[in-house]
Amino acid sequence: MLATRKLVTVFSILGAGMIVAPVYALKVTEPAAASHGYPGLCDINGKKLADGEFRQWVENNRLHVVITYKFSAGEVYEEHSQFRQESELIQEKWSWKESKHGTSQREFAVDFLTGIASAHISQDNKDVSKRIKIEPGRTFAGFGFSLALSNLRKRLLSGEQVQLKAVGFSDFPTLGPQVVTVTISHEGVDRMSMSGRSLKGDRFIVHPEIPFVAKFFVKVPDTRIWLTNPEPAGFLRWEGPIVLPTDPIVRVDLLSGEKSGPAESAGS
Repeated sequence: MLATRKLVTVFSILGAGMIVAPVYALKVTEPAAASHGYPGLCDINGKKLADGEFRQWVENNRLHVVITYKFSAGEVYEEHSQFRQESELIQEKWSWKESKHGTSQREFAVDFLTGIASAHISQDNKDVSKRIKIEPGRTFAGFGFSLALSNLRKRLLSGEQVQLKAVGFSDFPTLGPQVVTVTISHEGVDRMSMSGRSLKGDRFIVHPEIPFVAKFFVKVPDTRIWLTNPEPAGFLRWEGPIVLPTDPIVRVDLLSGEKSGPAESAGS
């Protein structure tokens, strides 16, 4: 969420004449710098659930991102990410923690350097830690996809589709980390209202490529991310499940307000 790379050498054909380009390492075309903002977390209908704070800074040649959401009932969501952005964008760390009145409820973490991913759910007394296959510069989680989109934007706007790897967590049949291929594409340009303003953004979809047999057992929703239009392109909106595929679909807006409006096509 807010709610996240050597170029193509192989192409595969998916669908009716659609060329999808897998990226082996994502080149940095739009390096991120220090930033500070106050996003809003809403339900999918636009009702505000929590106020957020977004902090992004560079330290020791690493880009750090911390996003915090605080609910009136005492719940807190906090996402941490760390990246290396030299010639290529490489995610090194990601974590998500949900707490209530200071007590941990759910925690998820991925160490991209060691390949160890872990999850803890207090209510069900579930703990899991597993080594997963990480392809550096091609595998992302959480806010890493917003940064990846910023660097892929021009290619996606030209009609190209790109495949990356996403680290997610499944709760069926058992809790555990998973790495899936996702296809990223540009869907169009929308206008949406937030904090009393009407803003325009490019809508991108992150679609998980779930094996055919697995589709009978688990449904993984698409994630949609909007970047500001015109350039410079920055984060505008995110919609998707909180962490697990069975979590509620929520919305994160760049600007926090009491009401968030739906995205509506702005035409060509």
